[in-house]
Amino acid sequence: MLLTTKFLRPSTDRRAIRRDRLNTLLEPADAKRLNLVVAPAGFGKTTLLAQWRARSTGSTAWLSLDEHDDEPRRFWQYLIGAFEHAGLPGLEACKPLLVHDQDETATGTITALINQLAADGGQWALVLDDFHLIRDDRILRALAYLIDYLPPSVTVTLASRTEPHLPLARWRVRRWIEDIHPALLAFSEGECRQFFQDTMGLDLSDSEADAICRRTEGWVAAMQLTALTGARGQESQPTSAPRLQVDERHISDYVLSEVLSQQSAAATEFLLDTAHCPRLCGSLCDAIRGSQDSQQWLEHLLSQNLFLIPLDTQNQWFRYHDLFRDALLHRIRHLDPDRARSLWRKTVDWLLDHGHVQDGILQIVKEADWPWLASVLAEHGNNLIHGGYHLPVLGWIESLPPELIHDSPQIQMLRCWALFFANRLDTLDPLLTTLEDLLDRRVADSHPDAEGALGLQSEISLIRSYLARTRSDDRSASVLTRQVLKDIDHTQIPLKSVTYYGVGLDYFGEGLLLDAEDSLLSAIRYGQVERKPSTVLSSGGLLAWIQYNRGDIEQALSTCTDVRAWVDQHYADPSQPRLISCWQNSALAEIYRERNQPELAAAHLAPLLEHVDRGTEPGQHVIIQYVRGHLAFSEGRLQEAFEVLEDAVRVGRKRRDHIVFEPPASSALLARCYLAAGHPDQALECLEPADAGSFSNPLNREQYLISCARVQVALEQPDRAQEILSSLLSAAERNAHNRHLVEILLVYGEALDLQGRHEEAVEMLDRAMAKASEAGFLRLFSEESPRLQTLVRTLPALQAPGAWNQDLRTLLGDYRPAEPDDQPGPADPGAQTTANPALLPEPLSQREMEVLALIHDGHANKDIATRMAVAPATVKAHIRNLYGKLGVGRRTEALARARELGLLSR
Repeated sequence: MLLTTKFLRPSTDRRAIRRDRLNTLLEPADAKRLNLVVAPAGFGKTTLLAQWRARSTGSTAWLSLDEHDDEPRRFWQYLIGAFEHAGLPGLEACKPLLVHDQDETATGTITALINQLAADGGQWALVLDDFHLIRDDRILRALAYLIDYLPPSVTVTLASRTEPHLPLARWRVRRWIEDIHPALLAFSEGECRQFFQDTMGLDLSDSEADAICRRTEGWVAAMQLTALTGARGQESQPTSAPRLQVDERHISDYVLSEVLSQQSAAATEFLLDTAHCPRLCGSLCDAIRGSQDSQQWLEHLLSQNLFLIPLDTQNQWFRYHDLFRDALLHRIRHLDPDRARSLWRKTVDWLLDHGHVQDGILQIVKEADWPWLASVLAEHGNNLIHGGYHLPVLGWIESLPPELIHDSPQIQMLRCWALFFANRLDTLDPLLTTLEDLLDRRVADSHPDAEGALGLQSEISLIRSYLARTRSDDRSASVLTRQVLKDIDHTQIPLKSVTYYGVGLDYFGEGLLLDAEDSLLSAIRYGQVERKPSTVLSSGGLLAWIQYNRGDIEQALSTCTDVRAWVDQHYADPSQPRLISCWQNSALAEIYRERNQPELAAAHLAPLLEHVDRGTEPGQHVIIQYVRGHLAFSEGRLQEAFEVLEDAVRVGRKRRDHIVFEPPASSALLARCYLAAGHPDQALECLEPADAGSFSNPLNREQYLISCARVQVALEQPDRAQEILSSLLSAAERNAHNRHLVEILLVYGEALDLQGRHEEAVEMLDRAMAKASEAGFLRLFSEESPRLQTLVRTLPALQAPGAWNQDLRTLLGDYRPAEPDDQPGPADPGAQTTANPALLPEPLSQREMEVLALIHDGHANKDIATRMAVAPATVKAHIRNLYGKLGVGRRTEALARARELGLLSR
C-alpha cells in the first residue's frame, strides 16, 4: 500500500511571494525535459513549485520524497503511483513488470511508463520534491534513462538541496535543462521588501530593504549573511554605498570583501587555502592545509550558509558556489601568488593520488601546465581510454605542444589507442610506423626505457591485429594476437584482457564457439584485474551473444547480469553517461525477443539507437540495425524492418574496411522479411549479390544458406533446399551452433513435407522441437512460414505437458485436430484451412482489419489512404504486414485466405 498523502501537492500560502518570472522559466519548452531547482533549505523551492503547478493547466504527478524512498523498487512504485493518482491511464502493466525487472534497474517498468505517456499525448509535469534524499546509484541511473527517452510532452522537475548525480552536463549541452539556482532565486526590490517584512519578520523600512537588495543584487544567501553579521545599519545607507557591478553571474569584489571582512582570520585563511579545490572534503582540505580540523570547518561554514553547497546528504563532499570560488581564487592569487601555486599543486596531487584523475587533469589543463599533463596522461591515460574516455584523452593529447608528443612514445601510443576507439582507423598506419621507428631507435641505443619500448611494441602488434581484421586478414590477425599473448608476461603493460578479447573474436570468426567462450572468460577475468570496464563489458557482451547462439540462454543472462554488476560497482558515476556495450545490449535484446518479451527487448535496444543516430563504429551500426530489424520482423512491423535492414546491408558493404569483425548477415534476415511479405523473388534477389564464400564467419555463412533454403522452399524447389541444408547439418551440430541447428531442422522438415515425405518431416521437426525446448528458443517458430507453423501445430509432441510447450502453443495459436473422417492428407497442408483466426502466426491489428475490409470493397491504395486519413506509404506498410501475416503475395490471395479464416464473409 502506498501513502497517498505523498502524492498531494502542498497548498499555497496566500502570503507567499508570487514568483511569476520563475513560473515562466518552469513552463514547458520545445527542447526542455528537466527543471532543476537546487538551493539550500528555506529557499522556497517547494512553495515556488506548488504555486507554479496551481496556476498551470497541464496534469501534475507530484511526489514528496522521504528518506525511506531511497530504495529502487519503493521509489518506482511511488513514482508510478504518483502518475496513477494524477489520472494517467493504462499503468496496470507497469506494476508486474517492476516485479520481473532484473537487478532492480526497472528498465521494463520505465519503458512501459514512457510508452504510456507517449500514448496519452497530454502535457504532463512530474515533480519530485526533496530529491536530495535519493542517493542510490541504481535509482539515479534509472531516472537518467527515463529522462533520456521521455516524450516531448512531459517535463520533470526536481527540487533538491544538492545537485543530483545525473548526466547534467550532457543534458545542458542539448538544452534539456532549465536551472533554477540561488542566483535565479534572487529577489527583485519588491520581492525583497516583502521577504524581509513577511517572511523574515524584520522591521525594515522600504528604503533599507531596497538598499540591501541593490547591494546584494537580490541574492538571498548574501542577504541572509548580511542579516546574520549585523550589517543592517551599514546596508541602510544606499546613497553612499557603491552600486554592485555584476558581470553575468559574477558577484562584485566589493561584496566578497564585505563577506570576508566579517569572518575571523582563521575562517578567511581556510576559505583562501581551499579555493583551488573543485570539490571539498575533510581529507582533501587537511592534506593541502597540513591540519586535522577541516571537517569541522566545513560543517561550520555550512551552518553559516556561507556559499558552501553540499554534494551529498552525509556532509562529506561540498563545493563552493562557483562565483564565490572564483572570487576567492582571484583574491589569493593577488595576495600571495607563490602560495596559490603551491596550494594548487597540492590539490591536484591529492586528486590524482585518490582516483579523481579527470578532476585533476581538468585543473592541470586550466593552468596550461603541459609537461605535467603529459606525465599524468602517460601514467593514467591507458585506464581512462579503456574506461570509455578515449575522446577526452584524445582532446587532451591534441592540446599538448608537438615536441612533448614527439619525444614521448607513451603519449604517441595513447593517441593511437584513442584514435582506434574513436574509429579513426585511416590515420593509424602512419602513426604506428612512426612510433615503431622511434621505439626501434630506443632499443638500439639502449635507452633507459628500452624495456618499456618492448611493451609498447606489443601494444602496436595488438592494434595491428585489429586492423588486420578490418581487412578480413584473419590469419595475420590471429598470428599477431597470439604473439602478443606470448610476449605479454615479459612486459609491464597490462594488456591481457584486450588480447584475450581479440583471441575470442578470432575464434568467434571461425565459428569455434566453445573456444571463443574460453578466451572471452579470460578476457573478463583479466579485465577485472586490470580495471578495464569497457573490455569487460565488450567481452561479456560477445560471450552472451555466443552463449545465446549455443542455446544457453539462462547462462547468457547470467553473464550479462554479473558483468553489469561488476562495472556498476567499480565504475558507476551517475553524473556520467552509463557505460554500455553494443554486444551486451544487442545480446539482451535478442534474448528477450526470442523469449517473447518484446518490451524488455526494446528497453535494451533503446540506448543503442541514440548511437546509430549520432554516428557510431560501422560494425556496431550494422549489429544494432540487425537487432532492431529482427525485433521489428518478429513483431510484424515489416516496413520498419525493411528500412533498417537495408541500411545495415548498405553500411556493411560500404564500410567493410572499417569493421574489425564480420557482423551478422543482414541480407539473410532481409530476405526473410520479403518472404513474410509474400515476395520470394525479391528475397532471392537480395541474396544474390553475395554467396556462401563471401562470409568468413561460419555462423553468418549458415545464416545466409538457411535463408537461401527458405527461398527455395517458397519457390517450391524442395530438392534444392534439401541439398543446401544437408551440407549444414553436421557442422552445426559439431560446432554447437544450436540456434541455427533448430532452424536447419525446421526448414529441412518443411522441405521434406513439400516432397510428400511426411514421416521423415515429422521426425525432423520433432528433433527441432527437442533441441529448441532444451535451449529455451521460442519466438523463432513464429518467424517461420505459415505453412511450417501449421506443420508444427500438428505435431503430437507439441501437445505434451510442460511450460515451454504451453508457451509455444500459445504463441502459435491452439490447434484442434480434425475428426478422423475429415483428416487432411499429410502432404496437403493447404487442406487444413479452418475458419479460425488463431491459426495466424500473429493476429491482425485493428488497422490491418480496416485495410482488409476496404480491399474487400474494391478500393485502390490511394482511396484507402483517403478514407483512413493516412499517407499512402502507411497504407502500403499495412498491406505488407497484412500479406506477411496471411502468408500471401497479392490481393486476391489475401481475400481468399481471409475468407478461409473467417475474417471476411464469403
